[in-house]
Amino acid sequence: MNDKNNKPSACGTHTSGAPDDGRDEILRENMARIRHKIIVLSGKGGVGKSTVAVNLASALAAKKMKTGILDVDIHGPSVPTLLGMEGMMIAATGEREIFPVKYSDHLSVMSVGFLLQDRDQAVVWRGPLKFGIIKQFLSDVVWGDMDYLIVDSPPGTGDEPLSVCQLIEKPDGAVIITTPQDVALADVRKSVTFCRQLNIPVLGVIENMSGFLCPHCGTVTEIFKSGGGKSMAEDMGVPFLGNIPIETHIVHGGDSGTPFTDLAGDDSSSAIDNFNSIVEILMKGATQ
Repeated sequence: MNDKNNKPSACGTHTSGAPDDGRDEILRENMARIRHKIIVLSGKGGVGKSTVAVNLASALAAKKMKTGILDVDIHGPSVPTLLGMEGMMIAATGEREIFPVKYSDHLSVMSVGFLLQDRDQAVVWRGPLKFGIIKQFLSDVVWGDMDYLIVDSPPGTGDEPLSVCQLIEKPDGAVIITTPQDVALADVRKSVTFCRQLNIPVLGVIENMSGFLCPHCGTVTEIFKSGGGKSMAEDMGVPFLGNIPIETHIVHGGDSGTPFTDLAGDDSSSAIDNFNSIVEILMKGATQ
């Protein structure tokens, strides 16, 4: 667990986000040291994409995989909050070496949230600036030798996910998060099309918030319906990885800054069981 009282020194590097094409070779060398790169996408906001991304990274780290999570949601970085790392800052040595913040021995984190002096500060940047900072995070951050890099992209198919997909030349693929209702599924189809246009493999679809599991009686109430994600995946010809129900563990984990997979202890949890099955599928696919 990170030491929240031991904050690294402030970053000394520039954050203008200006594109620097001379860094292309360094970026390729940096990414070549990471065995597997997975981009987490969603067609719309509010589907729990960042929660899934954080828990995916945490689950991989718990399996002793050296893992990084990169939060490229420039306007709404939530990974520091979900990991209890708000207020921490990144460290830098030299002109271009930026060090990710350590959450644990096996999990390193980078987010634009670490660059903000005030958590309420708004980031008002246009496309070129966003492209520049994402490129800097991929090329100048000292990720080192890693098993997995999980990239948490903002919703939609705009500047940030496009920049990530263009800069990471050969990612393993994308995991797409949805909720069961039709309004979310319609946008997820666009994410699948987005990946196909960029020749990014779709590793699979996860249906989040797939029913509410009552902690007292165990009854599942389908608040947003269920099964829509699986049907959509079948229609689009992409894998369906599984569903994650709404559970109190997930809410408490997000509010407390601890991945929900670490909160359940010995309690039975469909969400955690399903999530661990999803992680196993992704890890197995990565070794093939």
